[in-house]
Amino acid sequence: MTHRFARLRRFRFNLPQRIAAGLLALFLAQGLWLTSRQTLSDRDYQYARCGREVWEKPSPLAGYYTSCGNIHDGVLAYRAAGLPLTLNVLVERGLDTFRKPEDRVVQTGGVAGLSTWEMRHQLPYVLVLLRLPFLFAGVVLGGALWWVTRRLYGDLGGYTALALYCFCPAILKACVAPSAEILAAVGVYGGVYTCVGVAHAMQGPRRKWRPRIALLTVLFGVAAAAHIAALPVVALLGLVLMWWVAEGRRSQVLPVVLMAVLGALLLLFACYGFSPDAFSYVFRSAAGFVSLSVDPVRRFFENLSQAGMTIAAAAAGVMYLGVRRSRYFGNTAPLLCFLVLVSLMTTGVPSEPWLWGLPFLLTFVGGVFADAYESPRRKMALAAGSAVVLLQVVFCLLSLPGLL
Repeated sequence: MTHRFARLRRFRFNLPQRIAAGLLALFLAQGLWLTSRQTLSDRDYQYARCGREVWEKPSPLAGYYTSCGNIHDGVLAYRAAGLPLTLNVLVERGLDTFRKPEDRVVQTGGVAGLSTWEMRHQLPYVLVLLRLPFLFAGVVLGGALWWVTRRLYGDLGGYTALALYCFCPAILKACVAPSAEILAAVGVYGGVYTCVGVAHAMQGPRRKWRPRIALLTVLFGVAAAAHIAALPVVALLGLVLMWWVAEGRRSQVLPVVLMAVLGALLLLFACYGFSPDAFSYVFRSAAGFVSLSVDPVRRFFENLSQAGMTIAAAAAGVMYLGVRRSRYFGNTAPLLCFLVLVSLMTTGVPSEPWLWGLPFLLTFVGGVFADAYESPRRKMALAAGSAVVLLQVVFCLLSLPGLL
């Protein structure tokens, strides 16, 4: 019997969605566990202070956007880190009207607008607040991965990809520290597959193009604001895949992508509070410089905590090369995106493009494994896939400090 809340307009929350939600809840629980074992670091101080300055007083020093300087290593990460703290200050100021003067959190006697960060003994959950936006981005990325893989490969392919994602220590690590990596991964992964969605929509009436192009612009903006080098990467990958899919409409692919890029740059300008000097510094710095290197991804696969993912990736690669029915667009596209991203290394600003490529690797694994699940040896394939996922779960849990 369908749950009475299982249908909200066109949205269904039946058994597959509940399983996916359960996996994402486990992912969130692991992130909160890791957060509970952490202490505040100098990096936390920097993101908290400068993130709040971006929201509350973006020009504290003459000639600089914040006391961190002219931010060029991903202003979106600073805004995400500072937003919960700024909102907390606003809430506390509102509640202070109902408190006695001596009990007020934001004291204005002599020091107007005293920073909540400097009064961190009055804000016991500051470490959690700093990480919530990045954990939320991790959940959003997992949801996007589930939506794409289930739509392309069915329930079992979606479960495989999402389970490996939710128990990936590298993804968890990126979600429990203020950084641009998980935000850039959301923008790149969402941007590439939205490009594919726009290309499919081009085969239909124009009224269906507009919402997809608007979503594409927002995702390109997220990628650009997270890391400026992510914008040309996602735009080029999306352009290639759109040209591949949009047969009969290829002359319109480049204008659509350029329109989304221009909209993304406008959103990036907005993230800098429409400050021309701070915005221009992004392009005057070396933040967008990239080179080629495979060392980071090699270290990823050599890490024992990623054993399940390493085996899954190797098995998927063998099956892709050996089984002809697995070599189609749905599997080839994420593989190409992964190979491009893992070969990049930013030289101007430290970053991890290989992490942006992990969702594409998991999409590829989910697709190839889904093909194996539908083969004549279905039971053997299901048993092997389950064993690989279980292995990754075990090694991930073993890597969590203080859990076992």
